Amino acid sequence: MGTFIQLVVDGLSTGSIYAALALAIVLVNQATGLINFAQGGMAVLSAYVAWQLTAWNVPLLLAILLSIVVSFVIGAIVERFLMRKFEGGDPDTAVVVTIGLLTLITGVCAWIWSYNNRLFPSLFPLETITIAGAVISVRSLGTILVIVAIMVLLQLLFLGTKLGLALRAVAINPQSAAFSGMPVGRLLMVGWGLAAGLGAVAGALVAPQLTLTPNMMDGALVYALAAVIIGGLTSPIGVVIAAWLIGVLENLAAVYVPFIGHDLKIAVPFIMIFVVLIIRPQGLFGRKAVVRV
Repeated sequence: MGTFIQLVVDGLSTGSIYAALALAIVLVNQATGLINFAQGGMAVLSAYVAWQLTAWNVPLLLAILLSIVVSFVIGAIVERFLMRKFEGGDPDTAVVVTIGLLTLITGVCAWIWSYNNRLFPSLFPLETITIAGAVISVRSLGTILVIVAIMVLLQLLFLGTKLGLALRAVAINPQSAAFSGMPVGRLLMVGWGLAAGLGAVAGALVAPQLTLTPNMMDGALVYALAAVIIGGLTSPIGVVIAAWLIGVLENLAAVYVPFIGHDLKIAVPFIMIFVVLIIRPQGLFGRKAVVRV
């Protein structure tokens, strides 16, 4: 029983890493209607900013808060001077641009800070507690609680605030939103800025559990996209639950399914994607898109 609890808790902790990035992807999509593949790179850049501030003896919490502010500004600038050039065009072109932006950001991080592994200080204590024979780290519990808080805040933002409703309106139909008097340009900048700030939180959560490198988020980005597909692009709660399911089922399959093991556990999210797309193409918690002709 202790082994099972250990696998579940470790899976929730790992899934929370995927969820942090998936929430940022959902935020960009809800605010702009795009899938931002550069989100992982922006999270890495913010983590390097926070790390550099700590190297200059800035307290860790303050460094993370400053990195969130810097990321918000960078996200807004990227939308204003890069992504806006492709508004109104083929959405596939904008997606390709975000992939190129991911490569650019990764290269810039490597150029400034090199590919050497760097240790990022943990926001939570490194102590452990024992529950029913399972050894659980305080850092894992802290990461899970942070993701739950962000999930709730995003759900409240999109469903219970004027800003969230305005962001959704701009993403769905920017022309109608503009005719209604909404500042479409500023709202798009805010959407990208909020997503970049959320990416900074993801970077601060991921870096201590791995090591800080320019390619740190590459694997997490794949899992985050899987969580978005499984959970649904329109549901912050859905992508978090999907990310937790991926983390937990991966761990359980690696131990309890003989023909999978640790080497093939990466197949778990892709099997889940295959099943979900057949049964419910919009995702487990997503909404069907209704288009008026």
